[in-house]
Amino acid sequence: MPQWTFLTNHAIVLSFLAKHPRITARELSLAIGITERTVRRFIADLDTAGYITKKREGRGVRYRINPDLSLRHDTYQEMAIGDFLESLGWKRRKKRPPVPEAEGQAEARSNRYPE
Repeated sequence: MPQWTFLTNHAIVLSFLAKHPRITARELSLAIGITERTVRRFIADLDTAGYITKKREGRGVRYRINPDLSLRHDTYQEMAIGDFLESLGWKRRKKRPPVPEAEGQAEARSNRYPE
């Protein structure tokens, strides 16, 4: 009889994608102990629900987490998925401050199309 766990496989896949954004479905399946096909289905579920986005990079894929979505269960909808992932050890990406425009660039751009 298999042991029960506190986290679903969807949650485990999401936490791995958060910590290892370039992990492959095969690597993930070996780490978790489920089939690659099941991992791909979970990734598709998470993508469809908006919890992750995928971006092709070379021959691989980079996964990004949408930390602002809430947990799906009715009793925990006030909790953001990012907060949940942080409790599992995920570190949020720091947003880069906007790069200040060099002097003269804004002026040159405004002079490009005189009225």
